[in-house]
Amino acid sequence: MIPLVFDLDGTLIDSAPDIRAAANAVLDTRGVAPLTLAETISFIGAGAPTFVARMRRARDLPEAEEGDLLAAFLAGYETDHALTAPYPQVLETLARLREAGHPLGLCTNKPIGPTHGVLKHFGLTPFFASVIGGDSLSVRKPDPAPLKAVFDALGGLGLYVGDSETDAATAEALGVPFLLFTKGYRKSAPEDLRPAAQFSDFGRLPEIVAEISARTR
Repeated sequence: MIPLVFDLDGTLIDSAPDIRAAANAVLDTRGVAPLTLAETISFIGAGAPTFVARMRRARDLPEAEEGDLLAAFLAGYETDHALTAPYPQVLETLARLREAGHPLGLCTNKPIGPTHGVLKHFGLTPFFASVIGGDSLSVRKPDPAPLKAVFDALGGLGLYVGDSETDAATAEALGVPFLLFTKGYRKSAPEDLRPAAQFSDFGRLPEIVAEISARTR
């Protein structure tokens, strides 16, 4: 069966409220205005260092403080899951795909520590045979190397499921079909990302995967 690799934030889980809380806890110590949820979502997608760099610039904080800001952000972000939730039908759909025989993996720009923490918290860990985080390799998405590493561990190329411009660019760079979850954190119109298919209801994903698999046989 065709391997499937998933993004995490904005694809399997809605984590923006917790990311915002961790960021605002750091900004509060600097005496500057908190991030809005919209700002937070616009900064997500390219990894924690890029998120913190965008946050710093948005609040006109000195560039020299970026390392300290990142360390403080990661310290608060490691175990905070109170405001995070899986999107509807994610667990049920992963179970259906696994039962159908699809090897499943995860490729995210979230640091690997918080990644494993949130997967364990929501009972998602057993679904994934391979997990790569934003600091697992020397490069992050949209470089295709992390995604390729997950597919290699699963036994071959397949489909990548994500929600953002970064995910679409990563899939394109590796030359694999991209399936777009439209309720995530993208900024562009869905058609601009040129997905092989798009969906807003996780319950439809097994049907979409079956259709694409049939076309590629």
